[in-house]
Amino acid sequence: MSSRKRPGQRPTLEAVARLAGVGRGTVSRVVNGSPGVSAKARAAVEAAIAELKYVPNPAARSLVTSRTDSIALVIPESESRLAAEPYFSAVIRGVSTELADTEMQLLLILVRNQRELDRLTRFVEAQRVDGVLLVSVHRDDPLPAFLEKMQIPTVLAGRRSPGEPLSHVHSDNLGGAAQAVRYLLGQGRRAVATITGPLDMDVGQSRLQGWRDAHLEAGGRQPDESLAVSGDFTEEGGRAAMRELLERRPDLDAVFAASDVMAAGALTELRERGRRVPADVAVIGFDDSIIARHTVPPLTSVNQPSEDLGRAITRLLLDEINDPSRPRRQLTLPTTLVHRLTT
Repeated sequence: MSSRKRPGQRPTLEAVARLAGVGRGTVSRVVNGSPGVSAKARAAVEAAIAELKYVPNPAARSLVTSRTDSIALVIPESESRLAAEPYFSAVIRGVSTELADTEMQLLLILVRNQRELDRLTRFVEAQRVDGVLLVSVHRDDPLPAFLEKMQIPTVLAGRRSPGEPLSHVHSDNLGGAAQAVRYLLGQGRRAVATITGPLDMDVGQSRLQGWRDAHLEAGGRQPDESLAVSGDFTEEGGRAAMRELLERRPDLDAVFAASDVMAAGALTELRERGRRVPADVAVIGFDDSIIARHTVPPLTSVNQPSEDLGRAITRLLLDEINDPSRPRRQLTLPTTLVHRLTT
């Protein structure tokens, strides 16, 4: 009997096994990426699959492997924040690029309120995804603990604290902020303020600590905390923080903003107050996003490789899905200062 399929007939697992000269179980292990198959048998199966143009039945494969071939990218932020912050689009681009050569489907899920959180927990409990990528992590976010309890592979973009137990990838937020402030102090700026990110996030705390560390390194003492005002990673938040800083310290001559979006708001407020940038006040942002290149003047900014971060969290998650016993990993990506006209 010929092992080739008849015209119009979908090739079967059995047909692949006959053509490859192996058992059905061997073909199944190759298709599902399972170990225990010799290199010779694997090559024969792969050649038969290519010749027959065999495509696994997703429903049957899911029953065998308990896999859905989908992962969720969860962002607990509003759609307005998602649209306004280039960081998110860069991370999403990195995730989708890394998945391009896989069979995995990407589900983007925004969690903006309790109802959507409840819906997500039901979705995960029903085992509708193989793993979760969680972006924009706040200290009191219940999702990481829930996902850990469910024992579903999870990787965070960022972390809740320096002791984060889950696999995660984050930029060198502390080092990048310290480099920016160190540069401003080295240029002779005497009153270097900062607009922080949300302080219930490690990213906000780390960039604030970088501001403090640079002052300690330069002068051997803690900076004046009146020069630090918290922001919320929005343009209006940056503008309001800049307004408060100018009222507190009219003599300030530099500001490090913990995001480009907030730095853009600070530039608007400085311009309206008649402060020249950088002659009167130097400004540095964080992200080196497209915003930094289009402010007036163009913004000096700390570059963090956001797209690379998206790719890195995806690689870690795929590794955990394929080997749930694999130890959790934590990666820190380097940052660099990109000089433009605001310093």
